[in-house]
Amino acid sequence: MWDNHRALGALANVLLWISVLMLLFAGGFYLVHSPLFPVRKINIQGQMQRVTPVQLRYIAEHELSGTFFTLDINQTRAAFGKLPWVRESQVRRRWPDQLDITVIEHQALARWGENGLVGTDGQWFDAASDQSLPVLFGPQGTEGEMAQALARFRSLLRPSGLKPARLWMNERRAWRVELDNGVLLELGRGNVDERIQRFAKNWNTTMSTLPYRVDSVDLRYPNGYAVKMPDYKAPAAK
Repeated sequence: MWDNHRALGALANVLLWISVLMLLFAGGFYLVHSPLFPVRKINIQGQMQRVTPVQLRYIAEHELSGTFFTLDINQTRAAFGKLPWVRESQVRRRWPDQLDITVIEHQALARWGENGLVGTDGQWFDAASDQSLPVLFGPQGTEGEMAQALARFRSLLRPSGLKPARLWMNERRAWRVELDNGVLLELGRGNVDERIQRFAKNWNTTMSTLPYRVDSVDLRYPNGYAVKMPDYKAPAAK
């Protein structure tokens, strides 16, 4: 082989190209990781009412690392997602030295018992709020189902002028609703929407006109309902 000049020339060419490629790779690696391409500006946008500039600045200063090329986009999204009211963050690079970050906040729909909130998208999130919100009580994992039910119940109750204040759903999918006037509705399982419609239809014309305080209404009867009135006393028998 060492006497074969053609083979030696071919080997030399291969080694030369390998050397050139290694130099290019090393040069590219150095440029990508060098301080010549820092992230100089972070532009944060979005309609934010709960997320504060202080929180955003802390994340930008303490959680983000790397150059314009090496900064991990997924890790950056996750860093901003740690903030309690952040539902989603969108991150993209803008040449030559800028990051554009769009922050989307949760919109609170209700409280989830004593632990966290449920957003309008049915997602549970861990945050505090001073808003006056309805409260949902249900099995873990049913946040989305109960959020949808809350929206339906609000719509169905509109003719009565009342709103749901607390909702309960147990493991057997039986429902109870406490209204904003304190009246408790026993809805049970199945035909729940129909039972709420029946209540809304009769509240203003019948139940609210009774001369006694209504404590609860049991709507689990197929063709009617039972009204509990603690102040009511049956007439004495003659």
